[in-house]
Amino acid sequence: METQRVVALIVEQLEHDRAVAHASLKAAHEAATHEESKAENKYDTRGLEAAYLADGQRRRLAEIETALAAYRNLQAGSQYAVVRVGALVLLESEGAERWVFLGPDGAGLKVTLHGAEVLVISPRSPLGAAILGMALDDEVDVNVGGRRHRYSIVHIA
Repeated sequence: METQRVVALIVEQLEHDRAVAHASLKAAHEAATHEESKAENKYDTRGLEAAYLADGQRRRLAEIETALAAYRNLQAGSQYAVVRVGALVLLESEGAERWVFLGPDGAGLKVTLHGAEVLVISPRSPLGAAILGMALDDEVDVNVGGRRHRYSIVHIA
């Protein structure tokens, strides 16, 4: 797996998400300020609801912009001795393998490279915190949703 290509795919996905969020913000703002959104009585909350939606879209757009800046400034290397932010890691658990990318932001994104799904995690996630600083062949235990998972670090790029 090529770490730089994974970062490029993540940036591409974030740029797409930013375009969608920007369009949604524009539509929500227009709905909030449209003449039909003016309250006709004290129980009419269409305008208020549209304003709340626009504010949520504005915050989502800001989050995406922050993630984009973090990835554009990320110095992703080609090989690491230990897991750090910017590392692409292959984990094995009970015979199943899973690629994860420990990113500075954008946790939950999924990209596909050479037919393999790569899940973006952050150091703030339970799995990200557990693998941060670990080396090849190390094992980590992670409790997620009350269940214990054991992972072996098979590859670090």
